[in-house]
Amino acid sequence: MAPWTGAELLALSPLRALWLALAAAFLLALLLQLVPPGLFPGYAFFQDLIRYGKTKLGGVPRPAACRAFDVPKRYFSHFYVIAVLWNGFLLWFLVQSLFLGVPFPNWLHALLRILGAAQFQGGELALSAFLVLLFLWLHSARRLFECLYVSVFSNAVINVVQYCFGLVYYVLVGLTVLSQVPMDGRNGEWPLPYHRPREGWSSVYVIGKNVLMQARWFHILGMVMFIWSSAHQYKCHVILGNLRRNKAGIVIHCNHRIPFGDWFEYVSSPNYLAELMIYISMAVTFGFYNTTWWLVVTYVFFSQALSAFLSHKFYKSQFVSYPKHRRAFLPFLF
Repeated sequence: MAPWTGAELLALSPLRALWLALAAAFLLALLLQLVPPGLFPGYAFFQDLIRYGKTKLGGVPRPAACRAFDVPKRYFSHFYVIAVLWNGFLLWFLVQSLFLGVPFPNWLHALLRILGAAQFQGGELALSAFLVLLFLWLHSARRLFECLYVSVFSNAVINVVQYCFGLVYYVLVGLTVLSQVPMDGRNGEWPLPYHRPREGWSSVYVIGKNVLMQARWFHILGMVMFIWSSAHQYKCHVILGNLRRNKAGIVIHCNHRIPFGDWFEYVSSPNYLAELMIYISMAVTFGFYNTTWWLVVTYVFFSQALSAFLSHKFYKSQFVSYPKHRRAFLPFLF
């Protein structure tokens, strides 16, 4: 685990620039919620673009043109279908490289280079990237299960731009993890002659003969945090789903009600807070010092904070008895 350096912070690869731009865009969107509606043109279109689900109901009147670009919110499940398939695909390549010495194919290596993957020399990075990609796949699989069997979707909608962004996001985040794997296409070690890369292929450079020997304390801490955060997010989604079911588990309505229990006692959107904690657990697994992944965490923070803020406003506008001590996103703070 190597500390940050000034040179690393200044090295703005395409991936880092993209995540930084996304974080800045969502921070700006969050700050614009404090601006009076009449101060800038296109306010209604802007609000319609950033809102989804129930928050579209509590916002400004929707322009008729926006309704033409609505897709059902239940299409959220498509995000996780893509995530499970794509990140499972990347995980398979990584497992073969780390444990069997099979190199990455040319197209994948070229794509990672375009995105700005560097030649790392950190001994723990290979295991860290494997664990984070595994966590990402498990997270996607659990969320797909929840979309299909736990959540109860109403007729709420999302914008088609949000839908397309969600599909691209899970492809991009998997590539971001894989770009952190130490690679060396010139002098990698191949345990068997037939594992030697063909021309145009790249091996994964791994320090040491056994990847598991790279295990460090922060890998364990990151795993514990991931399991803890995932359990709370699952519990929150169960609470939300049960608001629309009877005791027999049958869906009886699609109305909005005030949720109680678990982290709902502190914030309006604990599922968003748990999402942030899941990504922080991955940053811990990377050893705390991975600049690229902290930019991902920064984006997740502002995007989830925006969604939580809009959700909090919706609850307060719909329920006069809404608990006054609850915050939107961060307990006791925001």
